[in-house]
Amino acid sequence: MRLTILNVAYPLAPVGPDTAGGAEQILGHLDAALARAGHRSLVVACEGSRVAGELVPVPRCAGIIDESARRTAHQRHREAIRRILHKTAVDLVHLHGIDFPAYLPPPGVPALATLHLPASWYPAEIFAPARPDTWLNAVSHAQHATCPESAALLAPIENGVPVEALAGRHARRNFALMVGRICPEKGVHLAIEAAKRAGTPLLVAGEVFPYDAHRRYFDEQVLPRLDALRRFIGPVGFARKRRLMNAARCVLIPSVAPETSSLVAREAIACGTPVIAFPNGALPESVEEGRTGFLVDDVDGMAAAIGRVPTLDAGVLRRVARARFSVERMSAQYLALYRRLAAGQQPAGALEGAA
Repeated sequence: MRLTILNVAYPLAPVGPDTAGGAEQILGHLDAALARAGHRSLVVACEGSRVAGELVPVPRCAGIIDESARRTAHQRHREAIRRILHKTAVDLVHLHGIDFPAYLPPPGVPALATLHLPASWYPAEIFAPARPDTWLNAVSHAQHATCPESAALLAPIENGVPVEALAGRHARRNFALMVGRICPEKGVHLAIEAAKRAGTPLLVAGEVFPYDAHRRYFDEQVLPRLDALRRFIGPVGFARKRRLMNAARCVLIPSVAPETSSLVAREAIACGTPVIAFPNGALPESVEEGRTGFLVDDVDGMAAAIGRVPTLDAGVLRRVARARFSVERMSAQYLALYRRLAAGQQPAGALEGAA
């Protein structure tokens, strides 16, 4: 059965292999998997996105992202979705943005919304959708456990990363690495402090998105802490990220918000690079204490753990990633779910998946 799937991205971030956002990366992997399998993949995303299927571009927001910009982006997404559904027989709409309720399609086609961010960040009403044939799924067991009980909540599908594509042969160097959006919840300033206490160089790679709070955080909390050994190198694409992760001594993840999965942790482990993280949200599902990294409670613990990373075996990390984190496993699960939802079948896990 050839499917036509409409994936809908968060309106304010591009999709593509070099994107920083986890939701956008997962959408990109699913789009590619659909195309490889011979299905028709349509993607609504902002202009400049790169997809394997058919891009339906919407104008990209210019300037600061404020409430007015969000309203405009939502209206553009609603119009694009409406146009596609009017002229194309779509089997399923898969939504990935935290703001998906603002552009849910009208009743008719089945809709799946993947919750890429903490459940508490979404409006409570999403767990009792008024729209028929609307389903939700989490991306980790820890995130799923925080969701309210809901008949619309399916069993979680864990995020995957391109394990084989991340393999590289780079000599290890004596620097720690942090990769991610530059925003308060990622705790960038804490990684800098930990590296200073450990006497270890640190590279911070990431993008400062045009949100006022993000720019203020960078200017006030990150920039003043940087020095000759702790440097900000800006956004990195996939190829450079792979080189950095394969060369780094370790990857630091001092998130202060409950991580729903952490693609960065899984990517680092696929590179054979230990992860040192705060045990927030689903990070303990990705980082095995003393095997693929260390889970620590504070900056001092992170600094101390940097000195322990030589005790870990890079080969073991890579084997764990191949066994647990492959993008192929994730994609196969989503494609199976697409078929069931498109056929109007009771989704597996719909009842037992309710928290």
